Amino acid sequence: MAESSGFDPQLALSHKFPETTYTYTERDSVLYALGVGACARDAVDDDELKYVYHANGEQSLQVLPTFAALFSLASLPNGFNLPGLEYDQRLLLHGQQYIELYRPFPSSGCIHNKVSLAGLHDKGKAAIIEFETKSYEKESGELLCMNRTTVFLRGAGGFSKSSQPYSYSNYQTDKASSAVKIPKTHPFAVFEDPTQPSQALLYRLSGDYNPLHSDPMVAKIAGFSRPILHGLCTLGFAVRAIIKCICKGDPNLIKSITGRFLLHVYPGETLITEMWLDDLRVIYQAKVKERNQIVLSGYVDVHRLTSSL
Repeated sequence: MAESSGFDPQLALSHKFPETTYTYTERDSVLYALGVGACARDAVDDDELKYVYHANGEQSLQVLPTFAALFSLASLPNGFNLPGLEYDQRLLLHGQQYIELYRPFPSSGCIHNKVSLAGLHDKGKAAIIEFETKSYEKESGELLCMNRTTVFLRGAGGFSKSSQPYSYSNYQTDKASSAVKIPKTHPFAVFEDPTQPSQALLYRLSGDYNPLHSDPMVAKIAGFSRPILHGLCTLGFAVRAIIKCICKGDPNLIKSITGRFLLHVYPGETLITEMWLDDLRVIYQAKVKERNQIVLSGYVDVHRLTSSL
């Protein structure tokens, strides 16, 4: 328990995270697109070829909006650490990801990341920590996106100094909560997309080298029969489905993304993304076809709907 380590939440709130720089090339954005399944079923897909090839003489590639998640990963090179907070890395769970997008990403660039503590909550036997990463184009100083990463640390709770559990947020939780209610009506759109057996090995090349996604022994110790897919890879698949079905292939219509990770996915399983329209909000859930289990849910806000909808 964090209480025994003398963890002081007020000290954590005043902690200054180091600012970081993340440089990526066009090859990195292509590798990411392939890692989340772009053009996997159709190498010349009209909606997705623009992420991996200079089609029709275009000078630059388009970048998927979920590429933003890589900035948050790069912004915390020392992991999810706070002064005085002790926990077992093997007991860490990535609970949620929230992304706000302010402009399309260049196909290559240098990003300046600024990290702050967005939330800290004592859940008794566990702690919930929220890290906010604001990413700027280094040359222009323009804000490109904001990530809010929520992690669940089992065994790190119990640090409250009073009978009232400690809870801090620097944002309005009602606006960014991913605990959406899935409609009982028939989905507006459904998209089925198989992942490849090597999907995690491909996605990890974008920077997340956690052996849980590649090493069979590590996966077994963690309680899985084999390595599992990265949660952010599953999110990339789901948002790709929304871009294809709702945005008609235009990634720049995406305004914000919220996802709650509910269950693991094994590489090679088929993802079914179900979508419901609620004005300019797309409520979605993704489930594994083979096990009929929901693995991800949330919503995506769009700037506008296409005329065909």
